[in-house]
Amino acid sequence: MSFVKALIPGLILTLIVGTIIGSTGSQGGFLNIHHAALAGYKFYWSWQLFVAATGLSWGIFWMME
Repeated sequence: MSFVKALIPGLILTLIVGTIIGSTGSQGGFLNIHHAALAGYKFYWSWQLFVAATGLSWGIFWMME
């Protein structure tokens, strides 16, 4: 259950950090932040950042149980 709860903070952190780094024109090196579009909405996304943020959130929620 802690993994499911960790998806939301991982998503939020990815969108915030991706927007900050992507709006400056940088790709973030290893993070490979790119401009994505889904159903007409445009945003910056990075799968590497999403996995890392979700893993961090998962660990925190797991320790709280």
